[in-house]
Amino acid sequence: MNAPLGAIDAWAQPANGRARELLPEVVRLFEKSGSAHLLDQPLTPQQTVAEMDRAGVDKLMLAAWCRPERWVFDNDLVAEYTRAFPERFVGVATVDLGKPLAAVRELERAVLELGCKALRIVPWLWKLPPNHRLYYPLYVKCIELGIPFCTQVGHTGPLMPSETGRPVPYLDEVALDFPELRIVAGHIGHPWTEEMIGLAWKHDNIYIDTSAYLPRYYPQALLQFMRSYGQDKVLFGSNFPQLSLERCMTQVRELGLPEAIEAKFLHGNARRVFRL
Repeated sequence: MNAPLGAIDAWAQPANGRARELLPEVVRLFEKSGSAHLLDQPLTPQQTVAEMDRAGVDKLMLAAWCRPERWVFDNDLVAEYTRAFPERFVGVATVDLGKPLAAVRELERAVLELGCKALRIVPWLWKLPPNHRLYYPLYVKCIELGIPFCTQVGHTGPLMPSETGRPVPYLDEVALDFPELRIVAGHIGHPWTEEMIGLAWKHDNIYIDTSAYLPRYYPQALLQFMRSYGQDKVLFGSNFPQLSLERCMTQVRELGLPEAIEAKFLHGNARRVFRL
């Protein structure tokens, strides 16, 4: 083991070797990130833990994915990982947004029966921003269950429209309507990073995770936020398997963050927000 454990990765998904088939929009993104081989190469839970150990990652927040046409990774698949390694994987549920009643029931099942600790919906998959009415019953259920809502902000790396990723007005309106809802906005928000920082400052329960960006390329505005008044608001994320865990963790250490701030970024904030 090359690095001490401790990091919690707020945004990851199983590498099941079927992404090329089930998520063709992400092929170009994986190719640009140097991880195209993982589109077709499944990793078992054991192999995934080995990748985590090499990088010094303690836990992966491992998410299910659903799109209008089909499930990509369902909640039961994620539960297979969390049952195999309950100290290393944390389940993040998703639902079929197009079936509102069934979606609420599935979220409740995923949390109460499968042990999931959050809900994630990726708006570009549905071409529906997070202030759309179909999300609202789920926000109520998240509050009732005491779990955060995770979503994607910023432009889409996959070749899909980016409009749904605008922090303002969409997430701003959600936070105003549901001030008790903890919201974790993944993928930094670029090119609207400063909008995203503004929302995290404005709303007590909005947080940012850094997934899909190597630390070497974090925007300067975000780094300044992390080092100062936003040190309790930013969570480490990789978007594994799109980005290598080992590469991400090496570059985090190269940022030269003060020890206390690095600890909050790598694990402290995630433990608090996800109540781990």
